[in-house]
Amino acid sequence: MLRGGARPDAFTLPLLNRAAASHSLPGLLGAAHCFGIRAGFGGDVYFCNTLLASYARRGAVAPARQVFDDMRERDMVSWTTLLSAYADTEDDTRELSQLVTAMRADGRCELGAVTLAVVLRACTASSRDAAGGRQLHCYAVKRGWAGDLLVLNSLLTHVSRTSGLGDADVLFERSPRRDTVSWNIMISGYSLEGNVLKVVNLYERTRAEDVCPTSLTLTAVVAAFAKHRFLQQGERLHSFAVRSGLMDTILVASFVDLYAKCGELLSSVQLFEEFEGESSCLWSAMMWAFIHHRMFLDVIHLFQRMMASFCFPNADLLRALVISYTEMEALRSGKATHGYIIRNNYAAESASCALETSLVKLYARCGDIHLAERCFSRILQKDLVSWSSMIEAFTIHGHGKKALKLFNQMLEGGIEPNRVTFLSLLSACSHSGLVTEARELFDCMIKKFRFEPELGHYTCMVDVLGRSGNLEEALQVIGNMKVKPDGRIWGGLLASCRMHSNSKLASFAA
Repeated sequence: MLRGGARPDAFTLPLLNRAAASHSLPGLLGAAHCFGIRAGFGGDVYFCNTLLASYARRGAVAPARQVFDDMRERDMVSWTTLLSAYADTEDDTRELSQLVTAMRADGRCELGAVTLAVVLRACTASSRDAAGGRQLHCYAVKRGWAGDLLVLNSLLTHVSRTSGLGDADVLFERSPRRDTVSWNIMISGYSLEGNVLKVVNLYERTRAEDVCPTSLTLTAVVAAFAKHRFLQQGERLHSFAVRSGLMDTILVASFVDLYAKCGELLSSVQLFEEFEGESSCLWSAMMWAFIHHRMFLDVIHLFQRMMASFCFPNADLLRALVISYTEMEALRSGKATHGYIIRNNYAAESASCALETSLVKLYARCGDIHLAERCFSRILQKDLVSWSSMIEAFTIHGHGKKALKLFNQMLEGGIEPNRVTFLSLLSACSHSGLVTEARELFDCMIKKFRFEPELGHYTCMVDVLGRSGNLEEALQVIGNMKVKPDGRIWGGLLASCRMHSNSKLASFAA
């Protein structure tokens, strides 16, 4: 166009900005920005707004802020776009709060429905700022925006995630207007919580009030049915979804998961074969269905079939494959998969921590503790599961002191343990004969972290005390248990009595 002599106008360059933002070539958006300034569009609000949106889309907050600061005129779109950029990329809401204050002080723009929704999203996603959300709620009520569906749905999402579903339910019931999105937010929230009765109640109310359910509505209901193994209700919902034409790929994957968890694997396979496509979520659902039924060889065959159909795997699919190799103790195949993961840079994906943790378990299960430790050290954002998995790896390889050292590092990193972590640690103490450390851990679990010991914790304590010859103390632990002892814990005490030749206590244990 330029070679032909035509000059771009205020509508041409925004298209160039959007094209540059969608392209992966570095520097292209900056070049479009420079061209627009040289062409004299630096003062055009529409051009600057599209430039703001393009930088925001690329996650480049600093250049977006520079464009905003250089603008001579700003409208509601300018403020909202910059607020959205901060909401998507910043963990701290202070900068966002200062921008909102500056916007109101400017006097020419007032917070509208879209702006309120953006700021509420930031309060929900980043720091779970419940206080900020309450202030925005008050502002929305005072300004008459509380009845706007976009604001209402943003408030419902915020309140359900920060204050709880009880408060969200009150807001939902008091709202004079509700749309399908409002119902979906509440149904999805109760589905994640596992409250299947509330999910069913809300779904039946949507049908009674002639609210048209979407595939998202049905997906949330199916997820709740799968958790509680409600097969008949799921089958009825499946029939309704087919009749209504709502069977998209994600909903099909949910039904595959439902049937597998309810023991109807054949139905899962039939549904998968009927809807097989290029979506990775459907392949993933079928692979996890096979894992649920411990059919690990079928997982591997299905993965090979998927690769042959040119559907490339994501981190979740590769994790299912690694778990299958772990259960089969196929170290060589697991290493080959690990190489594929490294070559294709799957560590950059959001689900990479779970994938890398599965590799730690693979090497630990297959006897290579050094590779397990190396994989663990390369996990950038370690969560509780990854720490607990490495502690368990040290436990099964008899490195009790290393397990305890790692536990202390975990606490220093601000990660709080759960019951499974303590079970692994007590087991490590048992295998390594660390009696004093076991007593300290048991007391720490009860007094510091307020966990009620389960049968597994008591069994480990009886084992470690019995092995070290503290048989009376081990018997006292059994006597003080708040759960009923089983044959395993009495058998552990009996074995210790045999080891230390205490026939009287052995007779009692027997």
